[in-house]
Amino acid sequence: MTKSPEALRTISEASEAVGLPPHVLRFWEDRLSFIKPVKSTGGRRFYRPRDLQVLKGVRRLHHDEKMSLDQVQALYRREG
Repeated sequence: MTKSPEALRTISEASEAVGLPPHVLRFWEDRLSFIKPVKSTGGRRFYRPRDLQVLKGVRRLHHDEKMSLDQVQALYRREG
């Protein structure tokens, strides 16, 4: 059964969609203030479709364009 495009994704599903391991997503969450997945009362992360778009953008900037995470954070503060 496939999920709706608007459904929340677990960190495993998000990491698969972005193409990076879950520990990288957790690290980015600590380093980048604008990555804020929904958390359950038990602490499980759930990513909205918008979160996945943001993660894919960070991946492109950080991995493909070789920007540091500090540069990505500064760019987000300037341009959103």
